[in-house]
Amino acid sequence: MTRRRIPAVLMRGGTSKGLFVRLEDLPSDLAVRDRVLLRAFGSPDPYGRQMDGVGGGHSSASKVAVISRSKRPGCDIDYLFGQVAVDRALIDWSGSCGNLLSAAASFAIDEGFVDVPSEGIATVRIWQVNLGQQIVARVPVQAGQTAETGLFEMDGVAFPGAEILIEYPPQDNADGGLFPTGRVLDRVEVPGIGRFDVTLLQAGMATAIVEARVLGLAGTELPEHINGNDELLERLEMIRAACAVAMGLAKTPQEATQTRPHMPKLAFVSPSIDYRASNGQVIGATSVDLVARIISMGKLHHAITGTGAAAIAAALQVPGTVPHRLAQTRSRKVRLGHASGILTVEADVSQTAGTFTADRLAMSRSARRLMEGWVCTPGEFWPQDESDLASIAR
Repeated sequence: MTRRRIPAVLMRGGTSKGLFVRLEDLPSDLAVRDRVLLRAFGSPDPYGRQMDGVGGGHSSASKVAVISRSKRPGCDIDYLFGQVAVDRALIDWSGSCGNLLSAAASFAIDEGFVDVPSEGIATVRIWQVNLGQQIVARVPVQAGQTAETGLFEMDGVAFPGAEILIEYPPQDNADGGLFPTGRVLDRVEVPGIGRFDVTLLQAGMATAIVEARVLGLAGTELPEHINGNDELLERLEMIRAACAVAMGLAKTPQEATQTRPHMPKLAFVSPSIDYRASNGQVIGATSVDLVARIISMGKLHHAITGTGAAAIAAALQVPGTVPHRLAQTRSRKVRLGHASGILTVEADVSQTAGTFTADRLAMSRSARRLMEGWVCTPGEFWPQDESDLASIAR
């Protein structure tokens, strides 16, 4: 059977890479859509490499962004995010990727979804479909296209780029404000492991935050120290799954593990301490407010997720949370020490009638278009009824 192809762009956004496609170029049947995208990425791959696809073999480079022109008032584009599992036939559409927001805004400009000035700063209003929220990106523009070169440096990315400001809207979930359980600290019981004091919150994305020390960790570990320890990773997943149930995101831990591996994220944090980042750079204790690590899709993230960083920064503003208790210094500009260096997140949190709201969360990222063309898959993964397809070959 002949191969099929989809117009696609490979982009870096923040410390992640993803495949960007237009909604109109995918099969309308959701099961077929997932089957085609999984094959494009080379998943499932029992070898964990996605060798027969465009996936990068780990969560930071196994992401898909589906973009369309938004029909929602006040929004320019709809951004649907999928976290593509490496070793399973699963795309988790339940969460978002904060790093790829910068790439989504860049893609929208360069694909003509947004009218922009020839020079200056363009505002892109993004409807994050998965989480049902609007996010604003402020993107530098040169000659009517996204500016990709500049002096902005990001730890975890080798080359400087142009700074893109990402601003989250007020985060105030209807049930419990920032905190789904209504508490800033919960004690979660994990069968066979024990009880843990955890901060559970929805800011950026659903995140569970625990102190590294209670996990038997220093909090300064690098991916190579964690990702080869299957027993530790299994325990961390059991904790994450129990937190998912506590947050009402899954009925059972098994459901959380099998169908929602992307959300909530599990973060473990520790007080500021000198440590060595993955590039060998020494991060001084006085240069960060908190040391943080994020587990993403069952592995330690090589840097930090944008949504997880937003959640930690918001939690740090609230007395009684795990981050607030551990932070050496506290300000609205939170400096998080991660495995690749430092990320600064601005967080403004207010309290009204006992309910906490994140009034503003903001961080800077960069983005770059890496490759454009078509992603190819075997034709057998496509429906035989051509009416199910949109405009596959524009």
